[in-house]
Amino acid sequence: MARERRYYVYIMASKSRVLYVGMTGFLMARVLRHRASEGGAFTRKYRVHRLVYYRSFQNVGDAIACEGEVKKWRREKKLALICSENPTWEDLSAGWGEAAVMRVSANSRFLTGLSPESE
Repeated sequence: MARERRYYVYIMASKSRVLYVGMTGFLMARVLRHRASEGGAFTRKYRVHRLVYYRSFQNVGDAIACEGEVKKWRREKKLALICSENPTWEDLSAGWGEAAVMRVSANSRFLTGLSPESE
């Protein structure tokens, strides 16, 4: 079964709350590029590295239209959108790109080689 394609409109912010609005089909990869200062001149110059809002779409045309609309908004309206979903301005991508820690129970049947039928 094919996985459903998703598109995202997102808002990144700097610590001083400079805002950047973008659209992508690969949110995690795009955010990690922003963090690595590979997102573009604006995000690199203002250190816009924190994901503070995103919205998912099934249709790319809807995502492009939404991005265009949000980019036209005054700053106050963008701030209200962020605060309605993320009032503390937490970085929604905290932990992305870090090494994952795998925890396995000592009683795991996968470690012991037991099949579900043999239990």
